[in-house]
Amino acid sequence: MTELVLYGRAGCHLCDEMRAGLQALQPQLGFALTEVDVGWEGGLAERYGRLLPVLELAGQEICHYFLDEARLRTALA
Repeated sequence: MTELVLYGRAGCHLCDEMRAGLQALQPQLGFALTEVDVGWEGGLAERYGRLLPVLELAGQEICHYFLDEARLRTALA
């Protein structure tokens, strides 16, 4: 099964919206979703902090800020 990684942060409304959109598409598109909380300090926070949420597949960014369903479908095809 293909694994997507969602980088986000607790209390981030955009992260919550992207998660909800992904969960709605999950049964249809058949992917696993792993969530990573980047926190406020450290390497992940420095890398992703201003782009959250970030959705990746195999280390490649699919989208950030908002779920791009068309790009997600293309990445999974």
